[in-house]
Amino acid sequence: MVKAITFDLDGVYFVNGKSNFIKALGELGVSEDEAKRVFLKSDEMNNLYKTGKMTDEEFWSWAAKEWRLNKSPQELIDLLTQGYSVDDNVVNVIKKVRENGYKTLICSNNFPARVNGLHKKFSFLDNFDTPVFSYEVGAAKPSEEIFSALIERSRVNADEIVYADDFGEAVKTAKKLGIQALFYENFEQFIRELRGLDVKI
Repeated sequence: MVKAITFDLDGVYFVNGKSNFIKALGELGVSEDEAKRVFLKSDEMNNLYKTGKMTDEEFWSWAAKEWRLNKSPQELIDLLTQGYSVDDNVVNVIKKVRENGYKTLICSNNFPARVNGLHKKFSFLDNFDTPVFSYEVGAAKPSEEIFSALIERSRVNADEIVYADDFGEAVKTAKKLGIQALFYENFEQFIRELRGLDVKI
């Protein structure tokens, strides 16, 4: 029986954040390729910052240097968070399943500046019982460590957790640990899958 449902943040709860940030950087003279190289594809972002081995100050100071921008870390963080909006349909579903007795979880590769900035703006953490972030765990999806932390912190059994992701390797790891893991295509499909598992929405 499903007792906990894991929701993705970027591209599901929050929309347009990355694309708006890249667009905003373009207006400051940073090419799309350069923006993506640093913000989406760099080892500094994915292997150090998102696993808590690099601070907000260190990453954004490095990014400003790479982009040749005379911007402080806080100015870049503000530029990032101002481009995000929430999908109200997703927020309503999360509130509904929580009212119906399910625990709401987050399992996200993320960094403190974004989480704190978006919480300050939207109070989104108030809608979740158990958030699990890569920078706190020291490991990112698709590693077993982050899913083990999700199981442990949720205080339910692995097979009572539903988890969906569009990252196939993460789905594979979650399944290996006994989580009911689904490949995420879109939110409507996710809702259908939940209903197929007898989740009351």
